[in-house]
Amino acid sequence: MNPGSSDYQCIYCFNIYTTKLNRFGGTLHFAALLSPPVTSSTLILCPGNPFPILSWLLGSKISGVSLMATRLQFENSCEVGVFSKLTNAYCLVAIGGSENFYSAFEAELADVIPVVKTSIGGTRIVGRLCVGNKNGLLLPHTTTDQELQHLKNSLPDQVVVQRIEERLSALGNCIACNDHVALTHTDLDRETEEMIADVLGVEVFRQTIAGNILVGSYCAFSNRGGLVHPHTSIEDLDELSTLLQVPLVAGTVNRGSEVIAAGMTVNDWTAFCGSDTTATELSVIESVFKLREAQPSAIVDEMRKSLIDSYV
Repeated sequence: MNPGSSDYQCIYCFNIYTTKLNRFGGTLHFAALLSPPVTSSTLILCPGNPFPILSWLLGSKISGVSLMATRLQFENSCEVGVFSKLTNAYCLVAIGGSENFYSAFEAELADVIPVVKTSIGGTRIVGRLCVGNKNGLLLPHTTTDQELQHLKNSLPDQVVVQRIEERLSALGNCIACNDHVALTHTDLDRETEEMIADVLGVEVFRQTIAGNILVGSYCAFSNRGGLVHPHTSIEDLDELSTLLQVPLVAGTVNRGSEVIAAGMTVNDWTAFCGSDTTATELSVIESVFKLREAQPSAIVDEMRKSLIDSYV
């Protein structure tokens, strides 16, 4: 097809990146196929990324493609994961923020799960103080009786809300989980570990992420995929992916921030990221968490067709 001809209406481009994931039987090659209409005049093949990602360039110029991850900020902060906690059954949002912050969650989630304004221990850093999934919500000992009762009244009946006595009270920094597995700080109390297993209904593993003991800060994962600290080694990616049984990618949010969970919050069908998150970081997030596959659209079919099979 001649680019100068009148029938030159679209460009197909493959951006191919690789990552080694043992559970998929070897090196997995990803490709993103951009289907028409495409308004950009050119897209460039970039095979040499410093960490394994699936991305495409110039995403903002592609017409007809809506992002499945939302960029926003809490007042003047891009650390949206500090002020919110998202699961498949509920979403907690800090009280007192701008109405735009709350409205962004409401617009995406209100038809599916409750969006609850709350404080924890009299503070707004709800995402760093609690940990939860579709089965339960664990709160630190600093949670007041009023806050505890408010959350019990606001969340679905099947969600167990429990306040625990743990000296490492920033539970969101010390624990990361989905609906099946939890990674925890290595020094967490044994009683807390048992509570995590019972209330959240998960297997519990004491782990570090790229040498960091605050596992809840340096990774975010759902039941579909996960993003971890950019300095995570291939060997650690393999081990963590095997434990979690989801594909993992090393990456960043908020224009290079390594503190993944502070800069974003995610569930199985949507994600919210800080407003500094770049287009490339967004497309990585949408790819590894399979957010496009969770959306019923024709574009999804094209994306699925474009995945290249694994090579052993």
